[in-house]
Amino acid sequence: MSTPEPVQPVLAARPDAAVSSEPTGRSGPVPTPGTEPFVSLHTAVVLLAAVVIGLVIATLTVLSGVHPAAAAVAGLTAAGAGATVLRTLIR
Repeated sequence: MSTPEPVQPVLAARPDAAVSSEPTGRSGPVPTPGTEPFVSLHTAVVLLAAVVIGLVIATLTVLSGVHPAAAAVAGLTAAGAGATVLRTLIR
């Protein structure tokens, strides 16, 4: 038989009761690990705006009489270029 491992200390049930090494200037609840958003708000806004720009350019290109495949390429190009510019413009 092996000797049992030592028992780990029990952490406080409430997040505000736990001792934190973070600065005290933060207000609000402390997020638990694994609850962070998948993408930040900045990233979501930039990508959404880039998709809208790409769709508008692709639609206008199709309406001008160009082949839909070429319009898709134009829309993807506009979305890619828009995302790089919007990343620096939106803060």
